Amino acid sequence: EAVSGAQLIAQALRAQNIEYMFGIVGIPVIEIAIAAQAVGIKYVGMRNEQAACYAASAVGYLTGRPGVCLVVSGPGFLHTLGGMANATINCWPLIVIGGSSDRNQETMGAFQEFPQVEAGRLYSKLSVRPSSLEAIPAVIEKAVRTSMYGRPGSCYIDIPGDFVNLQVNKSSVKYMECCLPPPISLAEHSAVSKAASVIALSKQPLLIIGKGAAYSHAENNIRKLVDLCGLPFLPTPMAKGVVPDNHPNCVAAARSTALQHADVIILLGARLNWILHFGLPPRYQQDVKVIQIDICAEELGNNVRPAATLLGDINAVTEQLLEEFNRKSWKYPSNSEWWKKLRGKIKNNEERSKGLALQKSLPMNYYTVFHHIRELIPKDCILVSEGANTMDIGRTMLPNFYPRQRLDAGTFGTMGVGLGFAIAAAMVARDRTPGRRVVCIEGDSAFGFSGMEVETICRYNLPILIIVVNNNGIYTGLDANSWEQMLKFGDPATCVPPVSLLPNAHYEKIMSAFGGKGYFARTPEELQNALKASVSDKQTPSLINVMIDPQSERKKQEFPWLTRSNL
Repeated sequence: EAVSGAQLIAQALRAQNIEYMFGIVGIPVIEIAIAAQAVGIKYVGMRNEQAACYAASAVGYLTGRPGVCLVVSGPGFLHTLGGMANATINCWPLIVIGGSSDRNQETMGAFQEFPQVEAGRLYSKLSVRPSSLEAIPAVIEKAVRTSMYGRPGSCYIDIPGDFVNLQVNKSSVKYMECCLPPPISLAEHSAVSKAASVIALSKQPLLIIGKGAAYSHAENNIRKLVDLCGLPFLPTPMAKGVVPDNHPNCVAAARSTALQHADVIILLGARLNWILHFGLPPRYQQDVKVIQIDICAEELGNNVRPAATLLGDINAVTEQLLEEFNRKSWKYPSNSEWWKKLRGKIKNNEERSKGLALQKSLPMNYYTVFHHIRELIPKDCILVSEGANTMDIGRTMLPNFYPRQRLDAGTFGTMGVGLGFAIAAAMVARDRTPGRRVVCIEGDSAFGFSGMEVETICRYNLPILIIVVNNNGIYTGLDANSWEQMLKFGDPATCVPPVSLLPNAHYEKIMSAFGGKGYFARTPEELQNALKASVSDKQTPSLINVMIDPQSERKKQEFPWLTRSNL
């Protein structure tokens, strides 16, 4: 009995429990998408390969099993590189399958010919082409396994066009079982007791929770550790909700103070990269003791020499620490000077934000907008956020109460991820937690990167709520009057500021063009009405275009994006 290359690929993916495929089909991969649907894999056709790749990578983070991105050869493949790099740098599992030129035309200048396997290598953990049809199941098993084992990342599989419809006898194929779940490693016992004694001697401890902790489903153990030891904790952006943001020990509102004065820092699946200012002075104490807990050995000791290194699975190692502290019965005193300092700072910062949120002036500022969003969106919704100010201020203003329910520009700071992430989250929610809403909060510039995915959202009837916080530009914009004045000086290409976008652009009409609901909001009342209508309609995708003050900045900082102090 004969089987085609396309069928082999689909069956092998199904055997590895792959559930979702995103892509844009064309020659030579159409048959692969059809075969995937035939074996029960859900296929979502996107409008740009980059967004398709972002969506597939978000599935990997949300479910722990890679999504697949399927694309055509040459330019189609090249458009996935942003998504592959983003997944690898965020440590999320992802499989990209790219068609490529027929083997018998190699070096001849074939249609869309490109050295795809070599190109993929820079962006992934594995970049490979099966040597024959018979080898396809083994290569797919290895790619899926590699994407999830150790530190997760993306893997690329190259499929020559002539493989897709080529047939081979079933009996000669080496079929593979589903790979085993990733093995769970523990830290060595001496490292665990060393870490526990360093923590027990600390005067100003701080626990930093990273998205690695969210990925390893460590929330229950980390909550227990926080409560048992009474430690102040700070989540990195995508680790918000591992311990709820409203937990009394959360010091996110005193972030700079917490980092700057801690004498012992425990890193749970967080890296000392730019997001955490590398762990270096002046942002940290010169002699801060760092306890690093990470799945990846190569990460240990980056930028700061650690006081203790615990190599292993975050959830399992947290459990080891719990056992140690259960024996020690040590708890950090809640009436310490450190707690007084942190609570004082939290109170100050929260009052400052509240003052900005309650400003009555029009157009609204970011804080006012986020205040109303926070009041009206469901507490358990999945928040997708991207933009500059929109993402940064949104992170402080919008709480997360559950793990893996905030997706943003991440470690790589990638703009354009929002709609792809939202589509992935909505597909996964529909299957696993029906009724859970996805709210996608975008800056107007960020929305532009993949705005046409609104059609995809409407086509698959995903009840996503998109909120575009529109300041007519990147960082800042111009109001309509200033824009008109500016145009009098001549060609916009020579006189309009590079950060400007068209004032009062009606992005909500993109949603209504495809059958969703669009709202335009200029006042708090219009925003509240649009939010209430969108949240109560659980069937229809909607987009609220909120106009804010084009000069609305964060708390009075001049050009804050240049200082990076806001991150």
